[in-house]
Amino acid sequence: MATTTKITRDDLEAKLRAVSGDIDDKVDAARPKIVGGAVAGLVLALLVAYLLGRRRGRSRSAVVEIRRV
Repeated sequence: MATTTKITRDDLEAKLRAVSGDIDDKVDAARPKIVGGAVAGLVLALLVAYLLGRRRGRSRSAVVEIRRV
């Protein structure tokens, strides 16, 4: 089934805008979830780094005892 109509620049632009419009809508809908997940991941990574650093600091610190003579 061959068509004899030529594809014009306007046809291509309209199709590309329709496709990119659908993608833009999906990205805009998913953006709050992505940002929320990124923030939660960052907070979790900072918490883990803090706890591991605190643990290491406790094991490497010396206990100094002062006695009166």
